[in-house]
Amino acid sequence: MLAWPAILLGVAAIPFIYYAIALVSAWRYFRTEPASARAPFTPPVSNLKPMRGVDPDAYENLASFCRQDYPEFEMVLCVDEDDEVVAPVVERLRREFPQRAIRVLHGSGRAATNDKVAKLARLVNEAEHEVVVISDSDVRVRPDYLRTVVAPLADPKVGAATCFYVTAGAENFVDKLQSVGMMSDFYAGILVAWQLDGVKFALGPTIATTRSRLAGFGGYQTIENRPADDLLVGRLIAEQGYRVELLRYSVESVPDYRSMSDLWHKRLRWIVVMRHMRPWGHLGLALTQGLPWSIVAFAVHPTAMVAAGYLGAYFAFRAAIMWIIGVHGLKQRGVWGKMALIPLWDALAFVIWVTSFLRRSVRWRGADYYIRDGELVPMDESVRG
Repeated sequence: MLAWPAILLGVAAIPFIYYAIALVSAWRYFRTEPASARAPFTPPVSNLKPMRGVDPDAYENLASFCRQDYPEFEMVLCVDEDDEVVAPVVERLRREFPQRAIRVLHGSGRAATNDKVAKLARLVNEAEHEVVVISDSDVRVRPDYLRTVVAPLADPKVGAATCFYVTAGAENFVDKLQSVGMMSDFYAGILVAWQLDGVKFALGPTIATTRSRLAGFGGYQTIENRPADDLLVGRLIAEQGYRVELLRYSVESVPDYRSMSDLWHKRLRWIVVMRHMRPWGHLGLALTQGLPWSIVAFAVHPTAMVAAGYLGAYFAFRAAIMWIIGVHGLKQRGVWGKMALIPLWDALAFVIWVTSFLRRSVRWRGADYYIRDGELVPMDESVRG
């Protein structure tokens, strides 16, 4: 019979299998032909943006969508009914880009828990064109953006396209830590999912699709009280038998993390939502945590060989994953200088994962919500009920 230290040493090696799969997945993914090599496909497009106030560098973010090398498109914003801060930004856009069609809708016209999704429901309904490109208001893009993300829709088997996003101008410590988490952790999981099960999700910063594909599952109004709308849209389109393409392309997301608390609450919200949407997958994350398991291995067998074997292999795998995704795949600069933050990110991610089992609510836009039957329920409303 195996002694328990030997069993623990075996279990502690399981994350290395996951890391190996992540490495192979990332290498295979980025070796394939990029979407930009496809034949041109440039139907008229409606750029849709749900907004709440203005993000950092709001003008430059929106202006990048006005600088598109694309024949015909409109930009439609949906803002809060009493939102006045966005008006000067829109006026400047219209003044400096008079050739662009820019419309502003005030209010979603709906009563929904997830106001962003309610705004998207109105935006899709009032879009002028069949092809819609949905993006967050903190996103900044290059002039080839529309041509790239719309191109896959030329294939009738493709229902949606989405793409990576990278942090723009990460200068403070929190931004750098978030960037490390995206390149070494979040995208590694996405590429493993791509390898094993295909893409059955979308990433919020960019979703290119059509009004018909959205109508196929009932439209945004059917998910306006649910969290993780981007993941749901990709899943619901895939369930109709269409392919969701994850492009070899990235946009920039302007960071707005003012403190570690901001990063903590955003990551915790995301992982609590995942616990409700994919409970077994969330539990399975226990076997992807290389840092704590390597520490356990050293604790049960504290020798130099175990320390070098487990902790050394852990960091080597994690650094290789970050290099393939961040440098080889996404062509990001300064990745080497952030490698030392990998163990700190992994420690933070592990604590957040453990904490997620203790949380009954999530915080979103300054308010607290329960997740019940897959829907967001405001805590104050739950108390009244």
